[in-house]
Amino acid sequence: MRVLVASLLLAAVAGCGLRPASSFVPPVEPGSIKPLPALVGTQVRVTSKEFTEQLVLGKIAVVALTAAGADVIDQTNVQGSVNARASLIRGDADLMWEYTGTGWITYLGQSTPIPDPIKQYEAVRDLDLRRNGIVWLPPAPLNNSYSIGTTRATAEKWGLKTISDMTKIPVAQRTYCVDQETFGRDDGFLGMLKGYGLTYGKDVLASNIRRMSTGVLYSAIAGGQCAMGMVTTTDGRLAALDLVLLEDDRKFFPLYNAAVTMRRQLADAHPEIAKIFAPISAKLTDDVIRGLNAKVDVDGGVPVLVARDWLRSQGFVR
Repeated sequence: MRVLVASLLLAAVAGCGLRPASSFVPPVEPGSIKPLPALVGTQVRVTSKEFTEQLVLGKIAVVALTAAGADVIDQTNVQGSVNARASLIRGDADLMWEYTGTGWITYLGQSTPIPDPIKQYEAVRDLDLRRNGIVWLPPAPLNNSYSIGTTRATAEKWGLKTISDMTKIPVAQRTYCVDQETFGRDDGFLGMLKGYGLTYGKDVLASNIRRMSTGVLYSAIAGGQCAMGMVTTTDGRLAALDLVLLEDDRKFFPLYNAAVTMRRQLADAHPEIAKIFAPISAKLTDDVIRGLNAKVDVDGGVPVLVARDWLRSQGFVR
C-alpha cells in the first residue's frame, strides 16, 4: 500500500513540474526525534516558498514535527517570498524556513548586509522579533546565496572567473537569464548591476534580459539561451549541468543562512520545537542541501520523500 501511495504521488508531481502534492506525509517511526508530550496534538501550520530547496526544507519540518507528535498542517509551496512571509505575519501559518539575508533586506528593509554570519543572524533575529513577533532559531551552515552562473565554454571563451569579468563580454552579447522575483530586488539582479558599477539600459540592455521561472532557468543557461544567469549557490542543477559560478569579488551578495522562523506565540508555548530543529539545522551544510536539491531537480525525486529519506539517514526518524 505504501508503494502504491508513493507511486500515485510521483505521478502527481510529474504532472506539475517541481510542485509536490500538497499534504502527503509518509509514515515514519521515532528515531532520535521522539513524540513529545507537550507537543502531541498541537496544531502547527508549516509553510514554504515554491522553489525546490524551500520545498525540501519545508518537508523536513513537516516530517520532523509529525514525528514529534504535532498535528501538522502542510501549507508548503506558496508562490513568492513575500506571500509565504505574509502568511506567517498574518497568523495564517506558524512556521517556515527563511534566509537571514532575505529577512534583513527584503522584509526588514535594511540596505546594508552584515558580512559576519553570526552577527547577521543576531541582527535579523532581534529586529524581526521586536517589529513583527517572529522568532528565529539558530541558522544552518548552508548559505543559499546568489551568484552569476555560466557554461564552462562561455567562461573559457571570455576568461570569466569573477562577476567583474562580465564586462569582458561585449554589451550586445551580454545576455542574462533571470527569474522573475530576483530581477528587481535590491539584493538581486538590478542591485547586483549597481553594486558592480553597471547601468541597466546601457551596460546591460533591457532587451538582453530573459525573465523566466527558476524551473527552467538553469537549463536555459546550459542550453545557450543566454550567456549568463542569476543562480543560487546551493542549487543541485549546477553540477549536473556543469555550470560555473563566478566569484563575487565585490562581496555584494548578502549571506543567506537558512533558519527556522515561527510566530512568537508558538515559540513561547512550545520551546521544545527549538530542540527538535537544533540538530537538524547543524547538519544542513551547502554540500548536503545541494545534494538534496539535486535528488529533486536532477533525479526527479519527490521533496517529501527526499526529506524523509535524509531524516532517516541521519537517524532522526526510522
